Amino acid sequence: MILIDNIFVEESILTTSFCCNLPKCLGACCIEGESGAPLLDNELLTLEEIYPKIKNYLPSKNQKILEEEGLYVKDSDGDWTTTLLHKNGPCAYVIYENNIALCAIEKAYLEKKINWRKPSSCYLYPIRVEYKKGFIYLRYHQWEICEPALKNGQTPDL
Repeated sequence: MILIDNIFVEESILTTSFCCNLPKCLGACCIEGESGAPLLDNELLTLEEIYPKIKNYLPSKNQKILEEEGLYVKDSDGDWTTTLLHKNGPCAYVIYENNIALCAIEKAYLEKKINWRKPSSCYLYPIRVEYKKGFIYLRYHQWEICEPALKNGQTPDL
């Protein structure tokens, strides 16, 4: 770990070239995993505020799950996360375009319906932010589904 200002940064973040490659991974980080995307406390209120504006972007089954289970839930570690459609399943905010998993929140943002792009943990992924004992830690989450992004990060700009 390297300390930069008041933030501990995992060295691999500084040495890993990474560039998402949606056509290759098909948005797997939105549909795989044991819990939803981690949420900051202030993002819970934001989800409540924007939900009426993004609701129509979601399939009816996703809307039903969110309205029954909540716009966010606590995972097994006690952390707030986005709701999943089912255990170890896709995020309830996922939509599909051309067989690629995308975020309904981000789509609404890109269409200027809301002014919040998506949860910071999604936006920064594969960097994860952790708060422990008054410090901020940035960690690189290595996962095989991101192999295309690592290859894409090595491609020189033309």
